[in-house]
Amino acid sequence: MAEPQPPDVVEGADPPESIPATADDRAAAKAMDSLDARGEDVEAPTTAKKEVDVKALTDAMKLLETSSGAGASTQKKAQEQKKKEEEVKKPLIKVDQGDVALLVEQLDVNKVKATEILRAHEADAVAAMKAWVTAAV
Repeated sequence: MAEPQPPDVVEGADPPESIPATADDRAAAKAMDSLDARGEDVEAPTTAKKEVDVKALTDAMKLLETSSGAGASTQKKAQEQKKKEEEVKKPLIKVDQGDVALLVEQLDVNKVKATEILRAHEADAVAAMKAWVTAAV
């Protein structure tokens, strides 16, 4: 059996609007209401308000970058640049296609990886295979 309802409750009516308790809740509610407004309902923001919003956004983005590890991304960029410099310094070593085929067959790697391994070991197939096996262990 249903509980008796107060006389001011109407069936199918929306619940009454509740007023947010904290200042943050009120500010969030105001921001949500401004998202719903269209055209003439929206007041033209002043340039001072825009500047404050841009400044707040910039500060928030800087805070996010520092807390999420933006320093790590700069370290990655430095490592990538260093790696590119090392690649440029290395002379191009000609690799015999027979050695590439041998590494592809024996080490179960693709041709690009086999060529890379051989170049790292100055086109010496035996040294390349030894290094590959000891690195895997």
